[in-house]
Amino acid sequence: MLRWKPMISQKLKDGVYNRSFHLYKLDFEDISMNVLTGTVALHEVSLIPDTSVYNQLKELRVAPANLFHVKLKKLQLNRVALLTAYFKRDVEIKSIIMDNPSINMTHYTIKKPPVEINEDKTLYELISNRVKSIDVKAIKIINADFDYINGDNGRKMHGVKNLSINVNEFRLDSVSQFDTTRFYYAKDIGMKLIGYKSLSKDKMYTIKVDTISGSALRKGVDIKGLQMIPMHPDLTFTRKYRYGKDRYDLKFNTISLEGVNFSLLNAEGKLQADSLKIGPATVNIFVNRELPPPPGLDKVKNFPHVALKRLTIPTIINVVELKNIDLAYTEYNPISQKRGTVYFQNLSGEIANVTNDTLALAKNNHAVANLTALVMKTSRINVQIDFNLTDKNAAFSYNGNVAPMNLQVLSPMAQNMGLVGIESGKMQKADFNIRANAKGSSGTVHFYYTDLKINLLKEGELGMPPKKKGFLSFLANKVLIKDANPSKDEPARTANITFERTPAASFFNMMWKSIFIGMRETVGLAVVPVKTPEQAMEKIKEKKEERLEQRKKSKEKEAKIKD
Repeated sequence: MLRWKPMISQKLKDGVYNRSFHLYKLDFEDISMNVLTGTVALHEVSLIPDTSVYNQLKELRVAPANLFHVKLKKLQLNRVALLTAYFKRDVEIKSIIMDNPSINMTHYTIKKPPVEINEDKTLYELISNRVKSIDVKAIKIINADFDYINGDNGRKMHGVKNLSINVNEFRLDSVSQFDTTRFYYAKDIGMKLIGYKSLSKDKMYTIKVDTISGSALRKGVDIKGLQMIPMHPDLTFTRKYRYGKDRYDLKFNTISLEGVNFSLLNAEGKLQADSLKIGPATVNIFVNRELPPPPGLDKVKNFPHVALKRLTIPTIINVVELKNIDLAYTEYNPISQKRGTVYFQNLSGEIANVTNDTLALAKNNHAVANLTALVMKTSRINVQIDFNLTDKNAAFSYNGNVAPMNLQVLSPMAQNMGLVGIESGKMQKADFNIRANAKGSSGTVHFYYTDLKINLLKEGELGMPPKKKGFLSFLANKVLIKDANPSKDEPARTANITFERTPAASFFNMMWKSIFIGMRETVGLAVVPVKTPEQAMEKIKEKKEERLEQRKKSKEKEAKIKD
């Protein structure tokens, strides 16, 4: 055996070097072999790419999309049929095991070669003069450290530990080279990642995943137990920043991609899938209104169909399915010093044609969402949103309806967010039909209700609860507020709304404010202007200065009493 070691070692190294067109160099410190059991093991193994050769292949447009750099302690081959390989040139191996390897995969965008030079030999044709077939029942990569790098800019995109990959029934021969049911000559390639955990770039979130698993055979990827956990409580979190920044607390029980074209993803870096399924999930969003937005920020960039354009990977998903998502949107009002929350429970529905791919958009440039949810834990809301995916002004339209609701359930939220209490009121129904873009919105709102009475409130000081403005509330209910729609012996009123969006208004802000303006107009409050986010910030600034002055006077008064 000692006599054969140098020859076998050199044969393996030469084989990898020559068969990869000098792209890869295989190196190892030692090789051990048991002829009786057919076990072969390489120790302290490394597979190193030659970047200069890779660049030459790129120039010729024949380079692979992915470049690998691998290191591992031991590479073991079990039950190798040595005699069959020697006499019949058929390589048969029960399993190849790589335990705890370190794998760097660098992905490059490769231009397709012109048709006239696209005459590459298949992998089988390259090896057929040496072996007739290669048959490996299983290839196992166990607990790998895996880094995914964008070769076009050199950035590390992802890094994971405890990644396992299983390749089942790899076969390379004259038949399998044309077998379209195989993925890279294998019946299946599967992966599983357990217990992923990392910090966000700004160190403000912990990101956890219980498991990520995928299979080429079933064309799917499943993510279980994805969490994005803030490092601080809501107000503490937002006050870590100089400017306003939304705080997210997310938990997704299941996210599944189905019908994934892995070949296209590997070859062209394009994600194409039949469906993306999300839910059950819990989504909590917190916004602190005491902080100004960053200078020059226009939140239109975070509109869903605008954010889709910024994805670095071309994406085509036929349908996104949402199921049983509980969403809570909370705002802290520094004037009332209270939090107001809007709840949407069991949010479910579909979004069709989610894509940023140029060719797909040429065929269909609209994504349509049909969603339903339980709003404020009492009433069903249905909404359809039509996104124009190519419009320069981020155009979209939405329509929907809300089932009957006791309006008093909105009172806590209205008091804390807007210092308006709802003493009584019953909504029979509401519906809306609105067109919008980055500049604003317009449309119609129908709001049918009875027995509406409100209380106008004044913010409390020094932690005290808000106080009712008795006389102003009386005037509002008697003079401004129309307590029903339709009113007695009158036709139902329709609100024709126009909303001018400012840069600080988010997608969700514009949607609900457009509907809110219609409801205000219907009840008779159209004469009272709605503050823009920028105007609200000015009011907050004034209130802060007023409170500082009050504290200053209070301290001066206490000092005089002590003297």
